[in-house]
Amino acid sequence: MAEYSVALDDMNFLLFDVFQADKMWQDLPELAESIDKDTAQAILQECAKISEQEIASISRQGDEIGVQFNDGSVTTPAGFKQAFDTYAEGGWIGLGGDINYGGMGMPKMLTALQEEIVCGADMSFSLYPGLTTGAALSLSAHGSEALKEKYLPRMYSGEWTGTMCLTEAHAGTDLGIIRTKAVPQDDGSYSLTGGKIFITGGEQDLTENIIHLVLAKLPDAPKGPKGISLFLVPKFNVNADGSLGERNGVSCGSVEHKMGIHASATCVINLDDAKGYLVGELNKGLAAMFTMMNYERIGVGIQGLGAGVRSYQNALEYAKDRLQSRSVTGPKSPEKEADSIMVHADVRRMLLSMKAMNEGNRALGMYISQQLDLSKYGSGEEQLKGEALTALMTPLAKAFFTDVGLENTITGQQVLGGHGYVREWGQEQLVRDCRIAQIYEGTNGIQAMDLIGRKLAANRGEFMKLFVADVRSFIEENSSSEMAEFIAPLSESIDDLELLTQDILVAAAKDPNQLGSAACDYLHVFGYTAVGFMWARMALAALPKFETDDFCKAKVHTARYFFARLLPRRLSLMASARSAAEHLYNLDDELF
Repeated sequence: MAEYSVALDDMNFLLFDVFQADKMWQDLPELAESIDKDTAQAILQECAKISEQEIASISRQGDEIGVQFNDGSVTTPAGFKQAFDTYAEGGWIGLGGDINYGGMGMPKMLTALQEEIVCGADMSFSLYPGLTTGAALSLSAHGSEALKEKYLPRMYSGEWTGTMCLTEAHAGTDLGIIRTKAVPQDDGSYSLTGGKIFITGGEQDLTENIIHLVLAKLPDAPKGPKGISLFLVPKFNVNADGSLGERNGVSCGSVEHKMGIHASATCVINLDDAKGYLVGELNKGLAAMFTMMNYERIGVGIQGLGAGVRSYQNALEYAKDRLQSRSVTGPKSPEKEADSIMVHADVRRMLLSMKAMNEGNRALGMYISQQLDLSKYGSGEEQLKGEALTALMTPLAKAFFTDVGLENTITGQQVLGGHGYVREWGQEQLVRDCRIAQIYEGTNGIQAMDLIGRKLAANRGEFMKLFVADVRSFIEENSSSEMAEFIAPLSESIDDLELLTQDILVAAAKDPNQLGSAACDYLHVFGYTAVGFMWARMALAALPKFETDDFCKAKVHTARYFFARLLPRRLSLMASARSAAEHLYNLDDELF
């Protein structure tokens, strides 16, 4: 596998040329004193260094060895403990954390890039700090002052990790039917009993304690999701002075043997009279957990992006070195026995498609992160708009980025041919690792239903109107002749998306099945249109330096490729989204 190299040039280009994040930070009082351009660049450079040198180097052996389970204990592969300690000591787990409890309070526009850097280095490794950050976010938002003071500093420091315990053997998407019970105790704590499955990092040897966030129900709780509460359950109880006490009633029953992410411990967790503490309000635990889940959904989307970036780097290096046949227009390297496969149209198509979608999705991730920052640090209409666009685009980020991520890992495998299928080159690991990203944190089909049901139909498309207005404002401001080749297809795309949204909502009023029928295709139409918006913005920033800067020249040519070869994919998706739901339901179950 090619040595991992973080795309720092592209990240800086997005932050400071396309989105002008440094100017935005100076306009937000809570960020103005903590972050500027020089600080952000230094943070990204240091994160790249540790990821390239410490984390990427253990990815292959982590996949080959995997985690080991023995009598309730889990051992991570050689090198993981050392890399995790180095990462934690650098303060990376608390980079975006609450400054009142030891976090650094950095904006999402920066931490999203940090997440991509680490995911690209090794997806398995990224899950341990990633779940910890998400758990800390929920605790910070909903926990009592006492819980935050006791647990957050140790989580941000990496001394303790965090998990999210939702799924049970019989309850995945339908969390309303979970059976884990929480019984109130005289001291204000709760006794939890039950079992959870698919718990990432549920047991490991990286840290001295693990802080589980567990969904459970009180005996008299209302049925369904309205009866779910959220509890903090430590692996080891914590004494009043912060020292570790006796082992809690939490144990690991087994680990899953998986297709990929072998170095990530996916555990069965058993709760047997485990002491837990309420986070938030009784029977409102699902809303509190969604703080973490929505963070993780964007994070999972970034996992897909990271895998796609690593795949492109691997495929590009291979394509430049692999000699096979000659160019149809005559030898390009006559001194060699053959030309590199870079001369072949299909190889160039695959590489350009990967490059265009990786860079487009990275930019879209920045746009969504910007909305998250405005929703947190902004005020007035700006804050409300940030909240609405974040809600709209969270399912898009999770599903579209991971669908494209898997496509890009498979495309990279195709570039390598037979060498992409065997273990020697490491490419097949990327395919296996990335595959889970479409499944966990809510399958991509569920994300599509969330987008079209909760984020569109529930408010008659009001959230989408905000995105459409953003695109139309950009079009109006940048309709000069030099931008015409990008503005014209973008304008057509946003018109089509708006009309498609209206058509689906009208059809759904007559047939409720129409929403589910159109959901996945609609999400991808939205995705390609949103990435088109990003490529137009990147082209605008790159055009002034087209003749003098190779990076900007590559940007403009890649933008042209996206608009010519990839954006048209939305046309067939639109036709499919408009097709009647009856085509899915005419066939009786027994006829399948």
